[in-house]
Amino acid sequence: MKNIDIVIPVISAQYSELTPAQQHLVDEARAATLRSYAPYSRFNVGAAILLSDGTVVTGANQENAAFPSGTCAERTARYYAGANPPDARFETIAIAARGTDSLEVEHPISPCGACRQALLEYEKLAGHDVPVLLAGRDEIYILPSVKALMPLSFTEF
Repeated sequence: MKNIDIVIPVISAQYSELTPAQQHLVDEARAATLRSYAPYSRFNVGAAILLSDGTVVTGANQENAAFPSGTCAERTARYYAGANPPDARFETIAIAARGTDSLEVEHPISPCGACRQALLEYEKLAGHDVPVLLAGRDEIYILPSVKALMPLSFTEF
């Protein structure tokens, strides 16, 4: 037996260090948190996806009393993008959240396992690594790909 260390590359950045395109995507994800329907968790999540045709698609979590019938922000955005400009490819995703106090979360949050797997499939369809921006109030994590979120992922589909 041997230990295997799995290292996930993450860059920690301030908003001012992002490119204008990255800032725009983070702004769109933050704005999407305000369109969340989260009366049960009071945890509002927004996602913004840049597509290869330049379109930015946003989504917000949508809860339902018949749990788990709701949908996370990441899948809301991704499925909308897949159904509407179906030829456009997934380029980058930004995710932001507001906590139960209605303020932007201090530290970046990451997608749930179901979203990670769903996003991974769209990364595979894109044919290239899709950068992920996880936005907190004062710090933004930049990951080189969706796969970095799920290094031991299921990829044969």
